[in-house]
Amino acid sequence: MEFETYSSGKILLTSEYFVLEGALSLAIPTKYGQSFAFKKNSSGILSWKSYNSVNKIWFECKLKKTDFKCVTTTDSQKSNILVSILKSAKKLNNLFFCDILGGDVITKLDFPNNWGLGSSSTLINNIAKWAKVNPYNLLWSVFNGSGYDIACANSKSAILYKVKQKKVMIEKIQFKPSFHQNIFFIHLNKKQNTNDSLKAFGNKNYSKSVIDVLSKLTKNFVNVKSLKEFQKCIKTHESIISKSLEMDPVKEKFFKDYSGEIKSLGAWGGDFILAAGPNSSIEYFQNKGFKTIISYNEMFNI
Repeated sequence: MEFETYSSGKILLTSEYFVLEGALSLAIPTKYGQSFAFKKNSSGILSWKSYNSVNKIWFECKLKKTDFKCVTTTDSQKSNILVSILKSAKKLNNLFFCDILGGDVITKLDFPNNWGLGSSSTLINNIAKWAKVNPYNLLWSVFNGSGYDIACANSKSAILYKVKQKKVMIEKIQFKPSFHQNIFFIHLNKKQNTNDSLKAFGNKNYSKSVIDVLSKLTKNFVNVKSLKEFQKCIKTHESIISKSLEMDPVKEKFFKDYSGEIKSLGAWGGDFILAAGPNSSIEYFQNKGFKTIISYNEMFNI
């Protein structure tokens, strides 16, 4: 038996952590993702190799076929998470891995591990397809995420996403603004831990009206016709999230002299930011020492 699949990465453009509380969000699957291939053998062992974007092994382990107990690993923390995902998949589908004596799994990321585009969510979605289980149920059996990243992993277009009491609403939409050539994604050269960020968000007090305001603002983002309107939406969104999280907007902290507008994405303080501004934006961020600057067309297929 052989099995191959692929899942797309994700960018969450609006609502950030408030998607967990039922806010409508705009999310887009990226060109970058993670592939997964399984080939069975009779070794009694599940051999796992994960390759990064430069084709080097960044994680490797061997698990017993019977109970997924780890035999050898290059990273015990990662293997513990993997075992937890596989055991959860088994609980969701008793037949998963029943008639297989062993095998080799090879996963490969299209993007650097520290980009925050969904190395975990693409893995979970790939395993869910392999195990023939619901990817959202698999996600929620291991992590506390909203599931928007799973929705992106399975989508070819931008989506409006909402989840309430684990009931998912997905609307596929077209989102390629006429000014998309003025939108850039800049990596801040540091990685945020999503689980840690979610815990921190859970400890914050915020007004419930924020959810309604962000949901309306998400619709505004989708419907804007000009760069100026888009920048206005960004400024409003940053102000709302900043007050709610009691954190300074990234533009105020690092890019006060930037002529456009800047929006944090996902976990505030790390991974990518979105910049909406003039064509000289690339040169501006390069002069600030940032090397990973990706255009809209480079980030998305849509």
